[in-house]
Amino acid sequence: MTQLYEGDLAPDFTVTLDDGSSFTLSAERGHPIVLYFYPEDDSGGCTDENREFSDRAAAFHALGARLVGISPDPIDKHIKFRRKYGFTLPLGADPERIAIEAFGLWQLKKLYGREFMGLIRTSFIIGADGRILRIIRATRILGHAQKVLEALQLALGNPPAK
Repeated sequence: MTQLYEGDLAPDFTVTLDDGSSFTLSAERGHPIVLYFYPEDDSGGCTDENREFSDRAAAFHALGARLVGISPDPIDKHIKFRRKYGFTLPLGADPERIAIEAFGLWQLKKLYGREFMGLIRTSFIIGADGRILRIIRATRILGHAQKVLEALQLALGNPPAK
């Protein structure tokens, strides 16, 4: 299993976005990137998380960052999910788990005594040079987007206003 650390060069990958375009991480160098990996479209927690990131998209963009959500769901499911809730940010489809596994996020999970393989909900802040600035596990879904935004502000030397 891949184990990434802050300061590592982020693994390169390409995913298809819900608008039909491609997103290649290495092509985005020159400005920060925020990747948030989530398990499944249209589930309660993932809907809440995407809503919070979508609501804060302008704040991420104001800091010069591109924000992209990635899950193992296919494009058609992303399109329906985004339209249903009016999300304003791009969603990347990774059904083959290329990016998910490159970032070490496909792991054994436990829920109610049952073990299964699944995506570990995590966000990455990637610097303009392609290095990982922050790795933020979503220990609580509600508030995760704000936590990532504040971590981006700190990483860029702009502490959040209190």
